[in-house]
Amino acid sequence: MGSSSVPLAGFKGLRNDLLVALRKDQPLTAKELGARFGLTANAFRRHLKELGIAGLVRFRREVRGVGGPEYAYSLTELGEQLFPRSYASPLADALEVVRAEQGIEGVVRIFRRRWGALADAAKPVLATMPFAERARAVAAMLTDNGYMAESESTSPHSVLIRAHSCALREIAQQFPEVCSAEVAFIEDVLGTVVERRSHMMHGCTSCEYAAHEATHAVKSTA
Repeated sequence: MGSSSVPLAGFKGLRNDLLVALRKDQPLTAKELGARFGLTANAFRRHLKELGIAGLVRFRREVRGVGGPEYAYSLTELGEQLFPRSYASPLADALEVVRAEQGIEGVVRIFRRRWGALADAAKPVLATMPFAERARAVAAMLTDNGYMAESESTSPHSVLIRAHSCALREIAQQFPEVCSAEVAFIEDVLGTVVERRSHMMHGCTSCEYAAHEATHAVKSTA
């Protein structure tokens, strides 16, 4: 599976990695974090406590399997804001003007044009890559644009692309139709139909896209 290293302003080392892990798979217990990083749960509890005091992490008691309840940790809204986001408020104001004058179709056109330009620039190089490599390149492009994405090859001709952060989360909440532009971008670069399996706007922790490489059967001449 591909991975993304996301440096967060003001954080480094284990504390940076902890915040990224929570963003990807929250909620997580201290024991789960310890197993993930090969450390003890106590190694994380001090960091989690200090991040909680800073208002970046919260917890709730959950029953997981056999035994008593455990504390499961997730990011607060302040913690979510550590991850890349574009200039949401000014952009939202500008998009409201576009929607008033051109309807939601005008708003979607803006985002399709932006993603389309990225796709057109990338396709000549990506077209020569195997499907799995092309998916990794798409994930890297999404990460470069603030989406903290990774790719996974599930078979020789199938991939999953997951975006764990959204650079335009507030915009998507106000204009959910713009999410279709991201799907169109992934389809354009991969050259195949993409299925969105999870969506952050529906409460999921990531947006997950499944894609299958188009294969053409060779007709027998016998």
